[in-house]
Amino acid sequence: MSRRRKGQIDLRVDDPQQLLDMLDPFPFRERGLDSEVDEYICEHAAEVPPELALAITIHLPPAQWQGILAQSLPGVVRQHFHQQAKRRGNELSRLFAQGRKALLIGLIVLGLCLLVGQSLVNLFPESRLAGVVMEGLVILGWVANWRPMEIFLFDWWPLVQERRLYRRLAQANVAVVAREDA
Repeated sequence: MSRRRKGQIDLRVDDPQQLLDMLDPFPFRERGLDSEVDEYICEHAAEVPPELALAITIHLPPAQWQGILAQSLPGVVRQHFHQQAKRRGNELSRLFAQGRKALLIGLIVLGLCLLVGQSLVNLFPESRLAGVVMEGLVILGWVANWRPMEIFLFDWWPLVQERRLYRRLAQANVAVVAREDA
């Protein structure tokens, strides 16, 4: 497997089945790509600037390239990346739902900590210990909001980038050609 020019990803295999996930129970038209093939394509596609179109060329031996499986590979590749983009979208939705729940819990904890801390300070206005407990509760309340802030500020970016890459790959021109060196 090698890459000739920007935007072009070349795959050289001896048998089209090498590209497919053999543990997938579906027929080959519905089967996904092998995880190593997916990773190889994604690594190379990520290096291509977004303004350049992606193209994937699958080079097969002349005896293999006109078979039913070989001719269905463009659809298999596009469907695989379309499914991966959809999965990342679903993961993103789940992450934001988790973030909303965590934020609700964090705000409730923060509110309760502030309420209890202020109540202690009001009950014992001269107590230094009440002030220390109040500060500890305020810190606890803000720590309870750490995870939702992490989700909403940082965790979603990688999923969006992966989804964008998979969408680009689903739109890539996929060609199956006879290998010249065979």
